[in-house]
Amino acid sequence: MSAATTGPGATREQERDPGQASIGELLGAITRDTTILVRQELELARAEVRAEVRSAVKVAGMFGGAALGGFMVLLFLSYAMWWGLSNVIDEGWSALIVAAVWGFIAAVLVTMARQRMRGLAGLPQTSGTVKRIPDAVKGRTDHRSGGEQ
Repeated sequence: MSAATTGPGATREQERDPGQASIGELLGAITRDTTILVRQELELARAEVRAEVRSAVKVAGMFGGAALGGFMVLLFLSYAMWWGLSNVIDEGWSALIVAAVWGFIAAVLVTMARQRMRGLAGLPQTSGTVKRIPDAVKGRTDHRSGGEQ
């Protein structure tokens, strides 16, 4: 009968009283149990990541389908507007009016996007702290541009 055989698969006769085990046996048991626990946790994490990735791919596909559907709606509404206007004016002019409406919408969106882009801060605020790390390691505490004390 082996004294080192303990754990979930061990029988009562194989388990020893921890008070009578040597330090080496106790350290071996701790190492073995820790290894098993880490492996099980890694497998659980992998399974969770796989499930999340599958869900994210499905969601991305749904958004792609919704975007395609929205594009098709806009396309057919544009055709309907073109054909509707062609009952009142010439087809060429009605197509030009529909194109001008979409050009105006695009210009407004580009203008709004440029304004928002100018308002972006750029790098995160922590970039200044990261730049000061070398000075802090060298023992400098003055955060001015020269870094001299």
